[in-house]
Amino acid sequence: MDSFEKWVGRTERTTDHVDADRVSKMQATLSDDLSSIQVGDLVPLLWHWMFFPAVAHRGELGRDGHPKKGGFLPPIDLPRRMWAGGRLEFSKPIAVGEVLERTSTIKSITPKQGRSGEMVFVTVEHQIKCGGSNRLTEQHDIVYREDPNPTNNSAPSYMDAPSGWEHTLDIIPDPVTLFRYSALTFNGHRIHYDRKYCNEVEGYPGLVVHGPLIATYLVKLLTERYPSVDVDGFGFRAMKPIFDLHSFSVFSEQQSETEIMLWAADHEGHVNMKANAVVRSR
Repeated sequence: MDSFEKWVGRTERTTDHVDADRVSKMQATLSDDLSSIQVGDLVPLLWHWMFFPAVAHRGELGRDGHPKKGGFLPPIDLPRRMWAGGRLEFSKPIAVGEVLERTSTIKSITPKQGRSGEMVFVTVEHQIKCGGSNRLTEQHDIVYREDPNPTNNSAPSYMDAPSGWEHTLDIIPDPVTLFRYSALTFNGHRIHYDRKYCNEVEGYPGLVVHGPLIATYLVKLLTERYPSVDVDGFGFRAMKPIFDLHSFSVFSEQQSETEIMLWAADHEGHVNMKANAVVRSR
């Protein structure tokens, strides 16, 4: 770990154009809205994840389809990686037609020992601006893990989803949606589209639903069910993978005038993702 300390503070700057074509394709993937996208239209929250993709040539990819480690991210010698969660502060909506500038900084690298073995958490801060005006600040948590151990028979413990939620939305995570979301975000991670790789290498029973996609569904529920509020902040943490084998549900409950809690739960009633939103009335 000492050798990775030099990565803390490392910075990367990129730009991207919020084009109507990509926004239209994301709308077609996640929404039933058939309206055409025009310059000046506001981009829904969390759709910014399809911008600033990490572009790597085929020879620069690792076994999982991600770019090999050792460029901007540290070369941590653990083969599996996933989104663990994140925290976002929204300053001003992103609009179609804008040119965005993103500054990414590695804030911390933290080793941990989990039930399934060694893990390393890397937190990256992203600041997204347009012409010097801040759009959002994001703390993105990435977890690196060991390969599954076939001799580890300990059953993981999961949190049961609470009952009595105010609003729900049921999601069917079909392979086409997972493929289209991977394509729009230029995410080559094979756990989202390569079933053989999921089963034989990562030890998963099915295709894994993207963590950011689940978070996007949570925010979709939030904005649809509470149309009279603006979202100032959103934090989420992944707790259990969701697979394409069954439908799942997202739930919300308003805790106060400024806080809404959100959860995603699978067909077994286990919490897969928990989140909270900081809101204010318009």
